[in-house]
Amino acid sequence: MAIHLIYFSGTGSTQKVVRFIGEQWEEPLLEYDLSKRDFSSHEFQQDELCIVGVPSFGGRVPTIAIQRLQLLKGHQTPVILVVTYGNRHYDDTFLELKDTLESLDFVCVGAMAVVCEHSIVHEYAKGRPNQQDYQQIQELVNQLQNNLHPIDVPGHKPYKEFKGGLKPTVTSQCTKCGICAKLCPVGAIDLLHLDSTDENCISCMRCVSVCPSQGRICDPQIVEATRIKLQKICTIDKPNELIGGSTC
Repeated sequence: MAIHLIYFSGTGSTQKVVRFIGEQWEEPLLEYDLSKRDFSSHEFQQDELCIVGVPSFGGRVPTIAIQRLQLLKGHQTPVILVVTYGNRHYDDTFLELKDTLESLDFVCVGAMAVVCEHSIVHEYAKGRPNQQDYQQIQELVNQLQNNLHPIDVPGHKPYKEFKGGLKPTVTSQCTKCGICAKLCPVGAIDLLHLDSTDENCISCMRCVSVCPSQGRICDPQIVEATRIKLQKICTIDKPNELIGGSTC
């Protein structure tokens, strides 16, 4: 049985987590990257297993990930949900992801929340997932493998409002290499106008993470304000966890 790894990963953390989880099955792995602008439709059968991973953006699934997930079609296909988050909370991300996939004829049979380094305020959950996290994730996967069944997940409707995020700005370090424009999941950077970011930006921080010269950053004052705002809730490291467990 092939394991289908489907993920949206702005800075690479979600991709690494989903790959690690998939490797625990010791089955052939096939990957589908929702961050690619040429992402196309795919169909999955009842005897296959999908692992779908997304980061939580302000307690929601990234809009572009929802749009590209809607290109998928299941046939009562079992799916495991993976949500990564920057040590604050995942809010309604699991419920939105589950609702989206169930509308496409997938069946949620497991879910896992994994803490990753905050993509904007890097001191929160810095270096996570680390070796200890991966050991814990492996233990959680072992539990999950022996208990795959339809589950409920936490969340509320209407989903939490996503109020937008920070848009990176260009610094004098920019060498006009164009990597940021080529890899932006939503095409928010024009190759001919690399000094700006348009309104399509989803604050995934892909451009910041891939820039070889630190040519794109978030405004330090806004980052500091965000750090202070999140300080109380993000200072204590949260554990990775299995989600749900009750039958539908």
